[in-house]
Amino acid sequence: MEQQQAMQLLELIRNNMESCIFGKKEEVTWILTALVAGGHVLIEDVPGTGKTQLVKALARSIGGTFHRIQCNPDLLPTDITGVSIYHPKEEQFLFRPGPIMANILLADEINRATTKSQSALLEAMEERHVSVDGVTYSLPKPFALFATQNPIEFEGTYSLPEAQLDRFLMKISIGYPDEASERKLILEKAAARSADSLSAVADIEDVLAIQQLAESVHLDGSVADYLLALIRGTRRHPAVLLGASPRAGVALASCARAYALLQRRLFVLPDDVKAVAPLVLGHRLHLRSEARMHGAAAATVLQEVLRQIQVPVGMER
Repeated sequence: MEQQQAMQLLELIRNNMESCIFGKKEEVTWILTALVAGGHVLIEDVPGTGKTQLVKALARSIGGTFHRIQCNPDLLPTDITGVSIYHPKEEQFLFRPGPIMANILLADEINRATTKSQSALLEAMEERHVSVDGVTYSLPKPFALFATQNPIEFEGTYSLPEAQLDRFLMKISIGYPDEASERKLILEKAAARSADSLSAVADIEDVLAIQQLAESVHLDGSVADYLLALIRGTRRHPAVLLGASPRAGVALASCARAYALLQRRLFVLPDDVKAVAPLVLGHRLHLRSEARMHGAAAATVLQEVLRQIQVPVGMER
C-alpha cells in the first residue's frame, strides 16, 4: 500500500470515529497508533467516559468483528476461549468458538475477572492463538484486545499480573471532555451518532496493509540508540524496582513507527519516541515502595529519564 492511500484511509477512520466521540482527538490518535502497531491497549478510567463507545467505533470503522466480554468473578476461561462439545450425531467433539475469535475484543473491567480467567488471555495476546483441549486455534487477523478497568474501585477486583501488563502495548486514559465538548454532548445527545450506527470506511485487508507499511517505516540507528538508552535508563533509575523489559523496547519501536506514519512520515524522529513513551512504558515500571511513599510516580520518573538522555541531532532518512 502506498503512503498516500494509507493516510487517506487513516483519516477516514479518524473522522468516522470522531463523529460519535466528542473532544477526544488525542485519544483517537493513540487508539489508531495501537491499531497500526498491531498491539493491545489497557484503558483505565472511571465509568461513563466513553471507553466502550471508542472501541466499538474503531471496530465499526474498519468493518471488523467486535465482541465484548463483561468480566466478573464467575467468568471461566472457556467463556473467553471457547469450548469443545460432544455431538452425538457427529460422534465427535466440535469446537464452539468463544468471543475471543474477533478482530476487536473488548474485555470490560478486566480486573474483575479472576487470575485464572485473566491468564486465558495471555496466550492470545502474545501468540495470537488459543489452545483448547490440546488443539490450537488461530485468531483472526488483525486481532486487538482492548481492556478497561476502573482506577478507583478495588473491592472485588484482581490486580493484573506484571506478565499481563507487559503484554499491553499501551495504557491510556480517556479522561473527562473539555467544557465545550461536554456542552455539545449534552445539547446534541439526541442527535449524536452512536457507534452502532457507524458504517465501515475501511476493511480488514486495508488494516493489514497499513500495518505492513508501518513495519517498513525507517528507524535510524541514532534514534534506535536513543530509544535503547531510554529503556535502559528506566532500569537504572534509583526509584525503579523493575524497569522496562526488552519486550517494552520492541513495543516502543513499533509505536514510534506507527505514530510517525500517522504524522505522514516514513521515518521516525526522536519526538515520536518521546510522544509515545509515557503510554508504552508507564504501566511497565514498578517503583520501589519507599519511592512511592515519597510520592514518586511512573510518569515523573519517565520525565526525569527523558530529560537525562541526550536527543540525537542528525540522522539519515
